[in-house]
Amino acid sequence: MSLQFIKRIFTSGVFLISANVMLSVTSAHAAVNIQQWQTSVGSEVYFVENHDLPILDISVNFPAGSARDTADKSGLASITRYLMTLGAAGMTDEVIANKFADIGAVLGGSFDTDRAALSLRTLSSERERLQALGLFANILQKPDFPESVLAREKARIISGLEESSTQPESISNKAFMSALYGKHPYSLDESGEIDTVAKIKKEDLQAFYQQFYSAKGAVIAIIGDLTREQAQQVAELVSVGLPTTPAPAPIASVPAKNQAKEQRIAHPASQSHILLGHTGIKRNDPDLFPLYVGNYILGGGGFVSRLTEEVREKRGLVYSVYSYFMPMAEAGPFQIGLQTKKDQAEAALALVHETLEKFLNNGVTEAELKAAKSNIIGGFPMRIDSNKKILDYLNVIGFYKLPLNYLDEYNKKVENVTAAQIKDAFNRRLKHDHFVTVIVGDPKAE
Repeated sequence: MSLQFIKRIFTSGVFLISANVMLSVTSAHAAVNIQQWQTSVGSEVYFVENHDLPILDISVNFPAGSARDTADKSGLASITRYLMTLGAAGMTDEVIANKFADIGAVLGGSFDTDRAALSLRTLSSERERLQALGLFANILQKPDFPESVLAREKARIISGLEESSTQPESISNKAFMSALYGKHPYSLDESGEIDTVAKIKKEDLQAFYQQFYSAKGAVIAIIGDLTREQAQQVAELVSVGLPTTPAPAPIASVPAKNQAKEQRIAHPASQSHILLGHTGIKRNDPDLFPLYVGNYILGGGGFVSRLTEEVREKRGLVYSVYSYFMPMAEAGPFQIGLQTKKDQAEAALALVHETLEKFLNNGVTEAELKAAKSNIIGGFPMRIDSNKKILDYLNVIGFYKLPLNYLDEYNKKVENVTAAQIKDAFNRRLKHDHFVTVIVGDPKAE
């Protein structure tokens, strides 16, 4: 994409978006003023104007995470996203890196089960901004997927998979997700498998890109030193050349889990790595805040949580213990994890079950609830104290279609959580007798 073409987009007096395409500005009237609209090709845009620093941050999110893989080509999604940055519009990865370095811009990205994203940070001054955005648009719209780079990266990934196959943390995570999700795509490893990665071809990357990197499925998050008009121009620039295929269909629902499963895996490590849990909640679940606040008390609040107090501090049975809900497009996992000496594994696991059972039966105390709310609300300003952090929230709000006032309402929703709501939500959403348990480094399996 030429610099002259980019300049025409940004300076043309005929740069117009019709009223039936452009949505009205919707704002969150408090700490973060989020504006939202749609580009001429159907991409959703979420923008926060901030002139404190001469910086522009942009991230383009696609429904192209590992849940879009198939069992026979697991790893395709992550390779596609990564190789987009290693060759585009005839430029090699070295040329791309040097061009960004010359103007002080930083190309980044992220990848998880639901999403694939590419991001850019650049100075907002015209020269740097236009050059950086031109490069960024080429990477998004004209990936080359060079054969030599694909072969190199497949070898690197396979080497990493071979190494991770010996590590207890990787073994336990893979076994846990497989046991929890069965044949649902959430069970697939984000990096793929050795045999599936080995057979991925350039044509597979091209087909995946065309299907899942469409303009109609893209969510663009922008924050920084731009006016609304400039942000509209940026969003058009990065979206107009994306594939015109339909937006991908939603991920399949996660089947309800109705029976327990336990897997014990031998490993020579001196520690046992234990994971147990249950399918949890979606990102927009109405129980999210009661479960979030309740889990802070159970195992998400570090040294102030019950699991840490009971299992680590009082009995000294573990090196670490935690719990969390991972809300996703469909029901993400609720997970408890711990590491302990092999000869203490059974005692530690039994105490975790006992602590969870008491939590489900008795709920939380008002003192615990008050302390949890204070800590969560007190730490909230640090979650939005930089453009990068706000950009991350824009990505989540846009991709999961959360309310634009999500950040404004966050503390209020935390404050409104009651002990009764926590007990009710936990008992409805977690069936303790249906938990999946994985123990890697289990003496009984050796």
